[in-house]
Amino acid sequence: MPANGFWVLENRLVVAEDWHAEMWLDDADNIALYSKVWKTLRESAVYGADAHNVINSARRALKPG
Repeated sequence: MPANGFWVLENRLVVAEDWHAEMWLDDADNIALYSKVWKTLRESAVYGADAHNVINSARRALKPG
């Protein structure tokens, strides 16, 4: 999970939030970096039934047994 929230807008602007500021980044290097981070997060995410299985496993692990 990233340390801060961010949005990549139409591959022309990144809005990144930090603890103390909101940054608007429009240079090619930053856009490429955040786009790469987003691609990595998207590829490692699970969806649908797989996501439900992850959530249910976490719930079972939290139940007192």
